[in-house]
Amino acid sequence: MVKKEKELKRYEFLLEEIRKHDHKYYVLDSPEISDRDYDRLYQELLEIERQHPELISNDSPSLRVGGKPLEGFEKVVRESKMMSLDNTYNEEDLKEFYRRVSEGLNQTQVRVIVEPKIDGLGIECTYQEGALSLAATRGDGFVGENVTENVRTIRSIPLRLNPDPSVPKTFQIRGEVFLNRSDLGQINQERRREGLSEFKNPRNAAAGSLRLLDSKITSKRPLKAAFYTFVGGENVAPFQSEVMEKIKSWGLPINFGMEVCQGWDELIAVCKRWEKEKLKLPYDVDGVVIKVDDYAQQRQLGQTSKAPRWAIAYKYETEKAETRLKTIRIQVGRTGVLTPVADLEPVQLAGTTVSRASLHNQEEIQRKDVREGDVVIIEKAGEIIPQVVQALKERRSRSHRAFSFPSKCPVCGGKVGKFTEEDVALRCLNGLSCPAQLKESIRYFTTRKAMNIEKIGPALVEQLVDEGLIKDVADLFSLDVKDLSELERMGEKSAQNVVESIELAKKEATLPRLLTALGIPLVGEVASLELASQLGSLEAGLESTAEALVEKLCAVHGIGEKMAKSVVTFFSQERNQNVIRKLIQQGVNPTVERKANKGKLSGFAFCITGTLSRHRDEIKKEILSAGGLWTPSVGKKTDYLVAGENIGANKRKAAEKNGVQIISEARLNEMLRMGIQQGEK
Repeated sequence: MVKKEKELKRYEFLLEEIRKHDHKYYVLDSPEISDRDYDRLYQELLEIERQHPELISNDSPSLRVGGKPLEGFEKVVRESKMMSLDNTYNEEDLKEFYRRVSEGLNQTQVRVIVEPKIDGLGIECTYQEGALSLAATRGDGFVGENVTENVRTIRSIPLRLNPDPSVPKTFQIRGEVFLNRSDLGQINQERRREGLSEFKNPRNAAAGSLRLLDSKITSKRPLKAAFYTFVGGENVAPFQSEVMEKIKSWGLPINFGMEVCQGWDELIAVCKRWEKEKLKLPYDVDGVVIKVDDYAQQRQLGQTSKAPRWAIAYKYETEKAETRLKTIRIQVGRTGVLTPVADLEPVQLAGTTVSRASLHNQEEIQRKDVREGDVVIIEKAGEIIPQVVQALKERRSRSHRAFSFPSKCPVCGGKVGKFTEEDVALRCLNGLSCPAQLKESIRYFTTRKAMNIEKIGPALVEQLVDEGLIKDVADLFSLDVKDLSELERMGEKSAQNVVESIELAKKEATLPRLLTALGIPLVGEVASLELASQLGSLEAGLESTAEALVEKLCAVHGIGEKMAKSVVTFFSQERNQNVIRKLIQQGVNPTVERKANKGKLSGFAFCITGTLSRHRDEIKKEILSAGGLWTPSVGKKTDYLVAGENIGANKRKAAEKNGVQIISEARLNEMLRMGIQQGEK
């Protein structure tokens, strides 16, 4: 008993020490101990938890690493809406805002807060009894998503606050989750190795990381947070700036750039200073936020239905730079799309050296009339790959010829064209006979969201294709140690690791993951789940007639006619059939039990339009849970159009044309309770 009490005291000491050092490192950026000493404390805590699991605290730092993946995010309905801010982009409009505020308060000098506007993802955190209990995204303001498990992995957000009698029993705070620019570079480097598309900017990366269903992956992303408002802050102190300093003393991270200004002159001086200094910050900001500091004055000014009258976002102009476009280079992607990239003379833009920019597609080049040799204007606008805004045609030489897309693939020499008339992109039509497409398809096949073959990266894929060891994805499963060990820079041990990784992927393969990995055009991760439940096996895709398969898939929620035809086309092509048969022969043949339609709305398809009493996603979820189908538009397969106020004219017209019954939200609720009566439809 004495030993256990001693362990408990030591455990509580370690909890407090690690919390303290986390706050100093992740929030204050002033660590007191070395990484090695921190790791010793952390490992000691883990050892006590291993020996005495009954001691594990709900706010233990060991729980930040994440638990089992979620199937989906629960909805969180909040009492107080997370408002948006009105924006202004010039000094005149900002001065007009200050004038309205001054007149509304009958004051010539108004006390305001100015703080850098962090370009991140909005969240709201709830603390109960000093511990983090709930975290939700902004959503539509009233309804967000429960991302508590992911937020728990963010080291700068304390799981338990510093002891302080002023901490309310329950409260909510709102802020931004974001990434530093340097951290984005490391994340994108890892995604390139895995064959995944890069995040365009830190905000996209932060949003994508926070909404991952697997918090273990989120825990590997160096997310950060800063809080900017306290819900009900007037009960803590009369000024918002004072409240933010108070929550900072509790251990919560706030925007360190917050300043209090008295009057217009101080306000505009701070705004102009941040415009020059924002690039010194390690994270992206796209302006500053100005708020009236006094809570009583905030209430006096009030708000519109969308935004408070006492706050505004002052956005800075997008940064631009002038440089010369040296050449236009064509890249070939996994689906054969030819993407033009501009190689530039290096130029400084938004704190980085830029040497290439996206040109998107042929139509974009023609619309902007961009030519090799032109002097061009580029802008970053939050993008990792800058965009060419315009060519300075008045400085163009007569020798600068209009750019023509190649009529043959620059990699394989195959024919170039469009899949359909609606297709914007030009593609290499040589399919997987094109080495570029083959390499990209194999990289995609091995990625985490597909077959998750960890030991095969882009460099190894290059070698395997160039050496002729694999000609399609099925060949991966026939590789042996001898084949691999003969490759350059590949020893026998490394070769064995690769083979074991392939075998593990085969063992853990599921039909949805395999369908995703095959790269069927228009079919992503979500659609693969529905497709797998309808097919049941790869053989079913090969054996079904085209007409029967199209009809079957078109009736499935989430699979439209275009996607269904794309699936049928994929399974009907001889090359794909050969690959699928080889996969089956290699033992890569997972199956799933086909879905049985059960529920009060089974077999009936619903479309939703107009203003409803509940969030549309909530209604959609109830329809699907009851066995019904949801369609984004009204068509021949739609049975009911659920119409709220302000019903769309196009959907009403489509319903009348296709004989679709229009029902109210109340009638839908009755159907959900009682089912659809026989003969009603």
